[in-house]
Amino acid sequence: MSSPLCLPVEEQQNGERIDKFLQESIPGMSRSQAQKWIAQGFVKIGEKQAGKNDKLKSGMSVFVILPESAEDADGEIDWEAVLHPVCEPKPSNIPLDIVYEDEHLLVVNKPKDMVVHPGAGNEEDTLVNALLYHCDGKLATCNGIERQGIVHRIDKDTSGLLVCAKDDETYRGLSQQIQAHTVDRFYETVVYGNVKEEEGTIDLPIGRSAKERKKMAVRNDCRQPDGSLIGAKEAVTHYQVIRRYDGFTHLRCKLETGRTHQIRVHLSYLGYPVAGDEVYGPKKAIKRLNGQCLHARALGFDHPITGEHLYFESPLPEYFTGFLKTLKPKEEDDSDE
Repeated sequence: MSSPLCLPVEEQQNGERIDKFLQESIPGMSRSQAQKWIAQGFVKIGEKQAGKNDKLKSGMSVFVILPESAEDADGEIDWEAVLHPVCEPKPSNIPLDIVYEDEHLLVVNKPKDMVVHPGAGNEEDTLVNALLYHCDGKLATCNGIERQGIVHRIDKDTSGLLVCAKDDETYRGLSQQIQAHTVDRFYETVVYGNVKEEEGTIDLPIGRSAKERKKMAVRNDCRQPDGSLIGAKEAVTHYQVIRRYDGFTHLRCKLETGRTHQIRVHLSYLGYPVAGDEVYGPKKAIKRLNGQCLHARALGFDHPITGEHLYFESPLPEYFTGFLKTLKPKEEDDSDE
């Protein structure tokens, strides 16, 4: 979630409808886009959620808060960059665990507690800062200066593999594969509870939570009579049990889509939240994990320039294996009944 943009209502704007006000106040904004944002809960008038027919009074303050992921804001404009322009990130000599590198791209094993790109509250010590130093500033820029080289994102407290592009042609080729669902992205996680099925698929739309706007949620209510979605995106996660423990299950997940917090939201919805997850898990999270127990374990794609198929795996990090050692394996004939 980005920091809020505050728009004061001037005297000459007294009596204006909220959608017209947004159109006039934000460069590139259309009335229809403004109405979408209002419907999705991105706009507040003071402390109150804005309604589509609300009229403003001079002296009021309108707040706009966009989600972390640009895809959740709809439209083709990078609205986060419009609302919160950032300074060009500076190179920083931060050690990187590089799994593969050539003149076009590199695959990085990101540690837990590293933010991928600069944003509100995280201007330095991000993966982008480290990449700029390592690559001497030679990164793809078509995704914006604050996201140079970044093709896909994983959360700050999720560890594991990311592919990064050094030039725009490579970036576009990788992005097309992600959009076509041909990139293999495998994760491992430990969740609360005994997952009943040995394997399964979760095919449920994800959008901004209607109750808590800082969170994502399964949004079946966003499905329209014609089958389309408004305010949510299709999301598909495949999972397979690796091993069962008393009170926990070790899973392997494959992403078919890549929505914000997708694995965490899907598994929590089924009643199996990720261990350590302070957002979608129990109120008393497992503090020693310092965030969700989730690791981007494997990554496979076709090299956009050479056409060669590349596949990489990352060993489970110490925080993950250390947690597994504290759990008691579940006997095969154990029953919860």
